[in-house]
Amino acid sequence: MTELPPIAETYTILPSLLRRYDRFSRQMRFSGSGRDDFLFWQGDARKQLALLLGLEKMERCPLRPRMTEKYVLQDGIQREHWLVETEPGVVMPFYLLIPPDAGADTRPFLCPPGHGGAGKYSVAGLHEYTAISQKIDFYNYDYGMQLARCGYVALCPDCRGFGERREELSDTFELPVALTGDCLRLARMGEPLGIPVLGMLVWDLMRAADYLEQRGEWAFSKLSSLGFSGGGMQTLFLSALDERISLAVVSGYFYGYRDSLLRQSWNCSCNYVPHLWEYFDMGDIASLIAPRPLLIQTCRDDRQNGPRGVENVLEQMAILREAYHLLDAEHRLIHEIYDGRHCWHGEHLRENLSALTNET
Repeated sequence: MTELPPIAETYTILPSLLRRYDRFSRQMRFSGSGRDDFLFWQGDARKQLALLLGLEKMERCPLRPRMTEKYVLQDGIQREHWLVETEPGVVMPFYLLIPPDAGADTRPFLCPPGHGGAGKYSVAGLHEYTAISQKIDFYNYDYGMQLARCGYVALCPDCRGFGERREELSDTFELPVALTGDCLRLARMGEPLGIPVLGMLVWDLMRAADYLEQRGEWAFSKLSSLGFSGGGMQTLFLSALDERISLAVVSGYFYGYRDSLLRQSWNCSCNYVPHLWEYFDMGDIASLIAPRPLLIQTCRDDRQNGPRGVENVLEQMAILREAYHLLDAEHRLIHEIYDGRHCWHGEHLRENLSALTNET
């Protein structure tokens, strides 16, 4: 007797779903001819995207901000730990990194985290913890701290299901579980109510923007967002929907859905929004950011690009470039391609931000 029955072939449904993707996808792509048509399309597309994310079901409440820690780090950067309520009873912790010369003209950044780094700790550069330090080194993950060292204010939140926002306290005690997140669990709770994980994450970032606006110490008119991987996903959708974001940096998250999320269905649950692909591809969503400044980073060997690699990215860039062309804003769009694996690249951060904003 053997343990398992022999199977010589499996019968996948992927080819069937690929055919259906080709038949039903991108029903709300831009099909007009000119600036006015495009601006009209942007308005309708934002409304549809907000509906898909379930944002009309989110509950606004007072933020009730409270600071629980404050440190001045060796380089003079002040690190504050805050708690705010994004919905009634829904608490979002975050680190706020404030450079020593920050003032009324300082650009503030929202810096949402991706996966695998325990949330805000990697983004805010907490090298004092061994596992966090290893993730920072592997992904160049401390982009919040990198921004603070460049003179920007950086708000580094825990998104739902990560860091201090795990559903079970016991999941924060041991490796490797403590570095992961609860996206699948959140999806199972939220999607039957019409609230996908991505909608929860975007809403919380909108409330983080509300906090910075209420605090009023820095140049809210320059509010920006920068994220890598899952943080790039959050930055992309936030910036598409919230026109308060004046500049966006999306790293490691820009490619066509067919290759990267349908073929590669092992990706995290937070990527999957019911009915999204019927309306938009990623280039369409990014087009909602135009004509605001946008930097996109791609790595050639990033497996998230899908089996066709960078070609899958360039197809979406073509959609995006057309949007910026229609609005006479080609100079506000930068696409960097780096060799190597899935990783944030900050080598040219200062000059790219300077080029996009005309700030020195």
